[in-house]
Amino acid sequence: MVPELRKRFNATFTPDKYRRFLSLLDAGCGTPVKFRNCETPCFLPGALFQKMERYGVELICQLMTPDYLARSEQTIPAAYRVPNEDARPLFIQVDFGLTAGLEPKLVEIQAFPSLYAYQPFLQQTYREAYELDVTPGPSFEALFRRAVLGRHAPENVVLLEIDPKNQKTLPDFLLTEKMLGVKTVCITQVEKRGNRLFHCGVPIKRIYNRVIVDEMVRKGVKPAFDFRDHLEVEWAGNPNWYFRISKFSIPFLKHVSVPRTHFLSEGAPDDLENWVLKPLYSFAGLGVVVGPTPADIAQIGDPSQYILQERVDFAPLIETPKGGTKAEIRIMYLWVDELRAVATIVRMGRGKMMGVDHNRDLEWVGASAAFVV
Repeated sequence: MVPELRKRFNATFTPDKYRRFLSLLDAGCGTPVKFRNCETPCFLPGALFQKMERYGVELICQLMTPDYLARSEQTIPAAYRVPNEDARPLFIQVDFGLTAGLEPKLVEIQAFPSLYAYQPFLQQTYREAYELDVTPGPSFEALFRRAVLGRHAPENVVLLEIDPKNQKTLPDFLLTEKMLGVKTVCITQVEKRGNRLFHCGVPIKRIYNRVIVDEMVRKGVKPAFDFRDHLEVEWAGNPNWYFRISKFSIPFLKHVSVPRTHFLSEGAPDDLENWVLKPLYSFAGLGVVVGPTPADIAQIGDPSQYILQERVDFAPLIETPKGGTKAEIRIMYLWVDELRAVATIVRMGRGKMMGVDHNRDLEWVGASAAFVV
């Protein structure tokens, strides 16, 4: 999207540089990165990034009104409603796809942590492996530290996940440990004593929550504590916000960047091929159907748990040796003192969907980082 940088990168690319890039990634993370990382970073024009950053703030503000917050009460399952909810989400991600006119269109919004430690390292690794003369984004490590640790010592803060060693996001966990000094802990390894939580005898005073309830229910995971318990613990990312700001939110948004969206329970249009079916609570593209058929719709037991979103023609704006590639750009926010965009995640793809799992057999696609120029 910045033609001179794109041409220069493509002209100087070699497979050896890419292999070095992957080797540096694995070495720096301390574990093999099991999802595909694209051969190239994305070069974003500053004005475009600023527009997406502003659009994201405008969308988030629409979801912080008393009216929407009252509506979103219904989204939190009674069995997983965590007490002492914060007045605002700590982590928010807003995903945009780009049209041929470089107009951002909303794909998804979520109030849940993403790869906050991995993305700066990925950007740094692109610069090193390809010897790029581009300026990295400003460091947000101090702000991220405040978000995760709060007022507590790292030994009393845990990154909580389900079977973390077997998650594809393990590289991010290990980089978070290295950056902040916290431990990554499986939720099944947490012990409850009275109203306090412990891991290996050490009291847990704050939880950087990476547990997705949908996955916990699907896998039948039974922790030693109940999410409804009044525990002597703080949450860095209260789990309630995962439900409040999610695909459930999209039908309530009124914005130039938001495609037409409604709950499936309101009915299915005749032109289903022009729509995308999405479950309200899933991750990594699970359950998403592009251009669903009437048979797909008929199989759904509870239509209130799905949305239909107008299909947008995202443009293949990134010129690569394998042809034009689309980019989905996630703006990552932290809300500590103020709402602030701190980083981006880019997904490159040429398939119907942009997730790395849906482009695994292609080249010049996958996870990437952006340089704003």
